[in-house]
Amino acid sequence: MSFANRAISSIRDRTFSSLKNPAYRVYYGGLLGQMAAMSMQQVVGSLLIYGLTNSSVILGTMSFANAIPMLICSLFGGVIADRVEKKWVLLGGQAAFALVSVGIAIALVTGYLSAEHAGSWRLLVVSSALQGSVMGLMMPSRQAVIPQIVPDDKLMNAISLNTMGMNTLQLFAPALAGFMVQAIDYQAVYFVMTGMYLFSVVFFSFLPRTGTAGNGGISPLAGVVDGLKYVWRDHVILYVLLLSFTIVLLSTPYNSMLPVFVDEKHLNVGAQGMGLLLSVSGVGALVSSLALTSIPNKKRGFIMISSGLALGLILLAFSFSKSWTLSLVFVGLIGLGQSVRMTISNTLLQEYVKDGYVGRVMSLYLMQFGFTSLSAFAAGVMTQAWGLSWAIGGFAAALALISAAAMLFVPRIRRLD
Repeated sequence: MSFANRAISSIRDRTFSSLKNPAYRVYYGGLLGQMAAMSMQQVVGSLLIYGLTNSSVILGTMSFANAIPMLICSLFGGVIADRVEKKWVLLGGQAAFALVSVGIAIALVTGYLSAEHAGSWRLLVVSSALQGSVMGLMMPSRQAVIPQIVPDDKLMNAISLNTMGMNTLQLFAPALAGFMVQAIDYQAVYFVMTGMYLFSVVFFSFLPRTGTAGNGGISPLAGVVDGLKYVWRDHVILYVLLLSFTIVLLSTPYNSMLPVFVDEKHLNVGAQGMGLLLSVSGVGALVSSLALTSIPNKKRGFIMISSGLALGLILLAFSFSKSWTLSLVFVGLIGLGQSVRMTISNTLLQEYVKDGYVGRVMSLYLMQFGFTSLSAFAAGVMTQAWGLSWAIGGFAAALALISAAAMLFVPRIRRLD
């Protein structure tokens, strides 16, 4: 074998090393099935309810209906992850998603969910709330099971592969959903989504049992309080969570404002340009997650803070950019930076958390995605008051300043490996 072939083989082995683990392989198959369905849902759900109502207010209501139950249930989902066999939680969650999805498909096939039935759109809001509840209860288990099926030295690789798979699906699944809606109809997508969730059920059924952390003698609410007290006492976990929350809340509002960025007052590229921006961001995220599968477990705290600082500066430049070419470059870098933050913060939390609290810590970590709807709302209000560039630029400047302060004044995080 030539030197070049050996080098390529070595890189491939390092990049996909976690997939040599049989338990992780079946977990990964289940993850991809769920994420494919959810990526389709992001497109088809919004298009369907807006098509039925032609109301941006109702469209926003569906997002809130998903976010609020997810925030509430996540705390209890962490307790479930620490007390209940995670395999059964994952199986129950996928089955619940499949039932909701096939219910919408049947409502479409029978004609109940249609513009002719006034108020039938409420079914989509209810289904969004149900999905948010299931997400909150299940997602901590999906995250907390990873360190129980892969060894410590493969944890970074496994989480990076998760991110890479999700980023890859984010590139292709939404486009497939849009094509199916155009070529067939909405119910076809919902039936395919149901199939993807059942695909996940099959894979997760082969997961080994990982056991529970006990503490079944106290109430769920007491379990939540105990988890919050643990995070408050453990400053490493607390600081990583706070920094991750800060980066997410200040860097994601630009996503909700992309339709404004692409209109004639700014970049003037329309819907096609917005699609290209999202694709370029996805490519940046995919490149980042692929690179992170092979990096050593060194200076990850420094990398996390640096990603926040870089995101702030790049977002600031993007906010005031009038150049289409530069904006594409900036968006690709934003996708890269967001992927780095997500992978590194997730890995650090799972490596440094004390056994018995993994589920509850991951439930707090996952709550940040529910809060993004609140920061998106704030961005909309600020945009109306100050203008788009100053509103998103203000978020970006705050992110850069807070990240710089963390780099200078929080050495405990900066020095984390």
